[in-house]
Amino acid sequence: MVNGMKNSISDAIISRISGSVVVATGIENAQMFDVVRIGELGLLGEIIRLEGNKSTIQVYEDTTGLRPGEKVINTKRPLSIQLGPGLLTSIYDGIQRPLNILREKSGDFISRGIFIPALDENKKWEFIPTKKNGDSVSQGEIIGEVQETPLIMHKIMVPFGVSGQLSDIKEGKYTVNENVAKVKTNSNIVDIGLSNWWMVRVPRPVLNKLPPVSPLLTGQRVLDTFFPVAKGGTAAIPGPFGSGKTVTQQQLAKWADSKVIVYIGCGERGNEMTEILTTFPQLEDPKSKRPLMERTILVANTSNMPVAAREASIYTGITMGEYYRDMGYDVALMADSTSRWAEALREISGRLEEMPGEEGYPAYLGRRLAEFYERGGKSVVVSPEQRVGSLTLVGAVSPPGGDFSEPVSQNTLRVTRVFWALDANLASRRHFPSINWLTSYSLYADDMFDWYKNNVSPDWIPLRQEALEILQRESELQEIVQLIGYDALPEPEKGILDTARSIREDYLQQSAYDEVDTYTSIKKQYLMLSTILEFGRMESDAIKKGVLSSKVGTLDARKLISKIKWTKEEEVEQLVNEIKINMAKQFDNLLVEVNS
Repeated sequence: MVNGMKNSISDAIISRISGSVVVATGIENAQMFDVVRIGELGLLGEIIRLEGNKSTIQVYEDTTGLRPGEKVINTKRPLSIQLGPGLLTSIYDGIQRPLNILREKSGDFISRGIFIPALDENKKWEFIPTKKNGDSVSQGEIIGEVQETPLIMHKIMVPFGVSGQLSDIKEGKYTVNENVAKVKTNSNIVDIGLSNWWMVRVPRPVLNKLPPVSPLLTGQRVLDTFFPVAKGGTAAIPGPFGSGKTVTQQQLAKWADSKVIVYIGCGERGNEMTEILTTFPQLEDPKSKRPLMERTILVANTSNMPVAAREASIYTGITMGEYYRDMGYDVALMADSTSRWAEALREISGRLEEMPGEEGYPAYLGRRLAEFYERGGKSVVVSPEQRVGSLTLVGAVSPPGGDFSEPVSQNTLRVTRVFWALDANLASRRHFPSINWLTSYSLYADDMFDWYKNNVSPDWIPLRQEALEILQRESELQEIVQLIGYDALPEPEKGILDTARSIREDYLQQSAYDEVDTYTSIKKQYLMLSTILEFGRMESDAIKKGVLSSKVGTLDARKLISKIKWTKEEEVEQLVNEIKINMAKQFDNLLVEVNS
């Protein structure tokens, strides 16, 4: 049994093998994307091309030892995954096999052809109905709930395309394969269970998509202030090896104000993925103090695992994300990295002998990336009450040598609206998060103006723009400094460099490992930035009146500003008020000294 469907016997056999691509003849009633079982071991594969009676299959497992003449069995169903209680806290491979159970069954190395149910078929879940017998229900309507983890209530929904009268619904304990209700439609009776199946390459439908009007707050100052992503938005985070992609994504998973996190490790190195798989289950959700895994799903497919399963892992992860979005939750999906996924496409395309595009990638690379990111968004989901859920997509890109002009980076930038450019030079200077403020951008900031105005401050956007302009001006001045030296600069320009340094060191630098600095609320971010910029304006005014910038640098208020980031949230407002009072006094004293 594969994906809930019985095998059908046929006379299909393998005629050709090329790595992970197999050509078979004689598959009965073959259709595109049908899942098949190949050879004596029953390796899992998917039909990706049909020519007469020949079917080209990409195999999701290692094909070593496979030979022509072995049988091929068609399951007559596309690659599908099981959706239901038990997804959260799980760690899957690219085709939704639970890795912890795989290890118990086959040891440290996955045995080929092994099939394990995605969800625990023996565990009983407490089902609490929210509807009663005789109620009229329609597609997407919630008929009951299951407490999946202490953090997430799992909603049981009427399947798409089903509407009618509810019957046989009752409270009790059920397994994922048992029915909890029936719906009597005009033509038949449909069983509703705790779980259902969905084809991973088919987006789950929504009624309509909503504009991006509220930010996904991450607690990371450089992201929330300068380059925010909207709930339901799309972001790309390209960067070379060692620039901090994984740590940044872990911070997002930990602190982003999403209810559910899906983390896809797609084709990353085994040791790096091992670190994630061992550290993630140990992480604590900072808001609830519960394990972070209670609202997280991990999909792990390392670079030494079969290449075709790497290609499928992206679709497996996003389908699970859409499922929780349909319950009305805010979901954040991290894909690390889409470059490895694109490399899998390139390898499969090469074995299919397709015409290569730029750098050997298939010509349809841009379309596949666009289809993936298009599945994100803040949406009115299919339901009678028109529930709203969001699915935010953050895709890491690993360009060779940090070259952002390569095809995967460029095609990703065309379809995402936020660009977080990781910089190896910043990382080498120990500036983390190493996001380059000169090359990064967000196209959501203006769309969310009203949210910031109503929830933070009317002057939030002007403050953000002022800070970015100062950092841009610093970049221009640094080129002059390299030619003539800092001491030769006019005093006003020295003041700009002082303010820019304060923004960089006291605001943009943030420690992921410090208990206080690891997360900064949007309110604290506003207080920090407004204080730094107010000090900069006072310094500029004082310099115009004859005060030297070197004198300003000795003020106690400057030193206190650097302490704000290490100050607890509940104490920040008091400290900022003290700093502002001290600033006014100390600048007045400087002016008195100049005039005396």
